[in-house]
This record gives sequence, structure tokens and C-alpha cells, in this order.
Amino acid sequence: MTATAAGPELSVHIGSDDLPFVELGGGNKLKVICVKAQEGLWIVENVFQPGFAVQTHRHTGPVYAYTVSGAWKYTEYDYVNRAGSFLFEPAGSVHTLTCVEPDTRVWFQMYGANLNLDADGNIESVTDGPASLESYYRLCEMQGHGRPNVLVA
Repeated sequence: MTATAAGPELSVHIGSDDLPFVELGGGNKLKVICVKAQEGLWIVENVFQPGFAVQTHRHTGPVYAYTVSGAWKYTEYDYVNRAGSFLFEPAGSVHTLTCVEPDTRVWFQMYGANLNLDADGNIESVTDGPASLESYYRLCEMQGHGRPNVLVA
């Protein structure tokens, strides 16, 4: 056998237009790309508008974020994530995401769940890959996109 011999198809390609963004309100959008519940993995892409905020939350697993365009930050820190920025968040990190520029586009690879916290630091709700996927499917159907072919394992 040579190094060029064909093996099983392992690659999955999802083109930029293969999955729709769904409207979350105010021009903010979500696309769920991949959910592997056994691994606790969920990959999403968001488009945020200035003033959009994600509830203060604690991550149960690590998060990797890449900013494609625009700018966003955590209210708890001084740095700003701008186009080309990469951010690693360890499990246990707590923060509040806010968007500071129009059409900010960010790709997140997350493991585990977001524990959404109230003002006193108590867990108010939980968001994870399967819950995000179900919400995404529901919004896709409501917005006329049908049920997209998200990578699910």
C-alpha cells in the first residue's frame, strides 16, 4: 500500500452557505455548526451587534474563540477581541460577553456547558450543545430554513 492509496472517507465539508444563520433579534445571529454530545463539544458561529450581551456565565469546559470581524469583550476584563483575535478560556472561567462593534462575527468551539448566572452568582439556567442545537433547529424551521444538516454525532 502506498501513502496515496485511498482510505475511508473521513472528511466532512460544510461550506459557508450550507448552514443558515438564524435571527436572534436586533440583527444578532446564530449558526450551529457541530454538536458531539458524547464529547460535550459544540461549535457555533455568531454575528453580534453593538450592545448585545450574553448573560454572565461559567464554563464547565474549555472554550476556543476566533474573531472573524468586528470587536467584542468581557465586561470583567480590559482587553478587546478584534478581527483576527484568538481567545482560550479555561474551564471555570466566568464572564459577561458584550459586543462593541457592528456585525461582529465570532466562531466558538466549546466543551461542556455554560452555567448562566444571576446577579448573585447562582445558576439560573444551563446552555449546552444539545440545547443550542434544539433551539437552532426550532428557529430554522420558524424562519423558513427547514432543518439544516448540522454535523451531529
